[in-house]
Amino acid sequence: MNVTLVGKPGCHLCDDAREVIQSVISEFPPGSISVTEESIEDNQELFDAYWEQIPVVLINGKVHNYWRIDGERLRLKLKELQ
Repeated sequence: MNVTLVGKPGCHLCDDAREVIQSVISEFPPGSISVTEESIEDNQELFDAYWEQIPVVLINGKVHNYWRIDGERLRLKLKELQ
């Protein structure tokens, strides 16, 4: 399973989302969930798709949530996909 955080440098909501993601995945077996980060500043396609919504959390490439990331909602979705 892969969780991707789409954001940009200097985004305080992105920093908050990163903390939520790290906290939630720490509850799962090590190595069962990979986490990647993508910046809209480095990828025009992501910029075009998400510039108004960052941070955006993708699970296996599909949008899960954006703006304020809810840890419980993320936890439940990851458990459902296990």
